[in-house]
Amino acid sequence: MFFGLQSERTMRLTLAVFLFMTFFPAFQASAQDVRPIRDSVGFCWNPVQMERLISYLASIEKGHTYPERIVAGISPHDDYLYAGRMYYPLFRSLHTGQIVIFGVTHGTVRKEIGDPREILLLDDYKEWSGCGKNIGISPLRDYIFSRLDTSMFRLDNKAHRLEHSIEALVPWIQYFNPNATITPIMVTAMSFERMDEISKPLAQIIAAYVAENHLTLGKDIAFLCSSDANHYGKDFSNSPFGMDDAAHAMGTAQDQRIASDFLTWQIDTIKIRMLTSMLKDIVWCGRYSIPFGMLTAHKIATYFSKTSLNGTLLRYSDTYSEGTLPVTKTGMGTTAIFSLEHWVGFFSAAYSLDFVQATKTPVR
Repeated sequence: MFFGLQSERTMRLTLAVFLFMTFFPAFQASAQDVRPIRDSVGFCWNPVQMERLISYLASIEKGHTYPERIVAGISPHDDYLYAGRMYYPLFRSLHTGQIVIFGVTHGTVRKEIGDPREILLLDDYKEWSGCGKNIGISPLRDYIFSRLDTSMFRLDNKAHRLEHSIEALVPWIQYFNPNATITPIMVTAMSFERMDEISKPLAQIIAAYVAENHLTLGKDIAFLCSSDANHYGKDFSNSPFGMDDAAHAMGTAQDQRIASDFLTWQIDTIKIRMLTSMLKDIVWCGRYSIPFGMLTAHKIATYFSKTSLNGTLLRYSDTYSEGTLPVTKTGMGTTAIFSLEHWVGFFSAAYSLDFVQATKTPVR
């Protein structure tokens, strides 16, 4: 009897091992198909908690008006409890089914992936983890893969797995556009000339995709640049004005002046070139993602319209001025301190087609 019991147990164990070895690779591959969450503290991945955050922001935003038919935008990627009021007006106004996101390649990520330069970084995850459910990838990504010159990009899932600047936008996209898909693109360090060189064929490829699929800019597809503004203080080795209240006032004024001078009203190549030059000496983490993303979006807009993108600065603030939102039990926290010796600026901006609506056939 004992021998029979042992044999039965052995058989069960053997069967379990067989099933595990047979199906585990499939489970493992499935897990690898989904880009995992990088920042589980600063961002919100629970839909109930996201609802509480949005409800609070909506309550303090009553009476505000928002732009319509956004073709492009600039979003922060700092902790939601710091920058929630910057995210809200942008994503409240964004209503498209496909969104291209130009993300940062932060210094910590660059160290891990060999500091690639002068190229874009794409991924081939089938989905990305999202707020309560995964978010899908637009067919546009494979369309770009098959058409963009391979000297202009590389496939790097590790880079995308380590980088948080794109995932920060996902819960906001999902809340206001539940069925949206994304095309994640990380931008590495590059000269303006290289940005111009890569953005031209990329814009042509995206424009062709838009035309072939009968999409309308701002209605079906939009473009977002992820960036925080000045990273100021001793922790960033960046304190040209000092580290007191007067320095903070000068640093935030500088941020707002740059955004106002180069990222509002009509956007053109000259403005973007000047912005690129200006940001060489300013510690904005989006010193490449903003110029490259805006240059690409501008070129796409000119394919479909006889006018340029027209930009509005929605809101600017910083961690020292803003503090944390008084929303508790959201499961979120902050990933860095704020003080006069350590603060980060951030803003949101929205862009529409000025005067003339986009047509479905590119203007050549």
